[in-house]
Amino acid sequence: MTSSSYLKVLIASGYAALALTAPAVALSQAHGHSSVFPPDMKWADLPSLPPGAKISVLEGPMNEAVPFTARLKLPANYQIPAHWHPATERITVLSGTFYMGMGNVLDTTKGTAVPTGGFAVMQPKTPHFAYTRFLRGRGPLSREAFRK
Repeated sequence: MTSSSYLKVLIASGYAALALTAPAVALSQAHGHSSVFPPDMKWADLPSLPPGAKISVLEGPMNEAVPFTARLKLPANYQIPAHWHPATERITVLSGTFYMGMGNVLDTTKGTAVPTGGFAVMQPKTPHFAYTRFLRGRGPLSREAFRK
């Protein structure tokens, strides 16, 4: 699957989201400045999710109580089962549409579409689920009726 067929999601936690919304402050600091460009991102499987999800951690360790920023790539028709996080989760959709729903069971009839450029915040210990949708084909497309 090519990277263009993946939904791309940015996940930021804690103060990392503040740094993204105030780049002039972060860029003006002489020490601690860092940049990560798309060709340099290291993508890996994400063992805590079903197969197919890819992650690139841009800053911070995700296993400590400190700010971090990561990007996820999710394939078409991907489902993330119901779960919760101990800390606030912030989602920015970079491309595609990401569906999120509340509850202890994944239900694709109850999700809310978060489109490209959309932003969502999940509070700690809030049960939620997510999924993607994608319809793609190769033409020519025709419709053949069943004959009676």
